[in-house]
Parts: sequence; structure tokens; C-alpha cells
Amino acid sequence: MDSLLYIYKLKLKLEAIKRDYSNLMEIKRQYIYLMEHIQVPEEVKVEKTGETFLVKVICKKGGENKLVSILEVFDEMGVNVVQASVACNYYFSMEAIVAAQNPAEAMDVRQVTQLISKAIDK
Repeated sequence: MDSLLYIYKLKLKLEAIKRDYSNLMEIKRQYIYLMEHIQVPEEVKVEKTGETFLVKVICKKGGENKLVSILEVFDEMGVNVVQASVACNYYFSMEAIVAAQNPAEAMDVRQVTQLISKAIDK
């Protein structure tokens, strides 16, 4: 009789675990759906820090080669990327430190921001 009770309790525990697992899988599905349909506001921030610029870009994924477009703009502006970090899981994110190839050429934050904004809208 004790063994039947033990088996019954194990079945109840197994059913509870299956319910928990099912609930977790549903939460995961909802999370993935939300992440795939997230509305990411487009954001371009440029800060001048001494001789370099700190560039932060966040925008939705899509379009062809956002990173390539931004790097082409950097090349056209005559700046070198000193350090960069890029992520593209559910949205495009980039943080970079760039420095002018020719420090004598004057660049301002507004100009850099506008050029990068145009690049990500391509």
C-alpha cells in the first residue's frame, strides 16, 4: 500500500513539473514574439571627447548592411575607428570611438550625427 501511495505522489509531482515546464515554454514564446516585434526608437548620439567622438547608434534591424553604411560614412568623413562594439540580436546597436585622420579638419557633433542618421536610413 505504501508503494502505491509513493507512486501516486510521484505522478502528482511529475504532473506539476510538466505544468511548470509548459508555463515556462509559453512565457518563452511570448518573450520571443515581443522581442521580434519590438519598436526600437532610432537613436544617434555623438559626443565630442577631446580629439575623438563617441558615437552611439540604436535602431531597428533591417535594410542592407547598416554597419557597412556607417563605416562608409566614417571613411567619407575621414575618421578612423579607434574602438567599436556592435550587436545585432533583436535590434542594431553600435558604440564606437572615432578620431579624425586629419585633426586640422574641423568636424562638429551635429554634422557627424546628421551623416550617421542618413546612413542608417539607407
